[in-house]
Amino acid sequence: MNTITINDYQAVIAFDPDIQMFRGEFVGLNGGADFYAKDVDGLRREGEISLRVLLEACAQDGVDPHKHFSGKFSLRVAPELHEAAAIAAAAHGQSLNQWAAEAIRQAAQAA
Repeated sequence: MNTITINDYQAVIAFDPDIQMFRGEFVGLNGGADFYAKDVDGLRREGEISLRVLLEACAQDGVDPHKHFSGKFSLRVAPELHEAAAIAAAAHGQSLNQWAAEAIRQAAQAA
């Protein structure tokens, strides 16, 4: 996966061909904190600056910088995929929710 860790915060990295630079965006934060650079050293440097600005703004405004997740979300898939997933879950002796949560956990660990 295209991620970088800066000061214990994860950012997703993508290449922007229009400007020929890499773009980083921190995830799991309450607010946008993105940054651009031409190389990894620049990404780290610019990411630290962007993160510091966001964290300082959160502290000044009394806002928790971390986004909190409820553990619930809706997922829409094609009916055929829904049926196939339900069958796979039953074959593993699990509810669809248990089966999907395990699949997501495995995918997230592999990323």
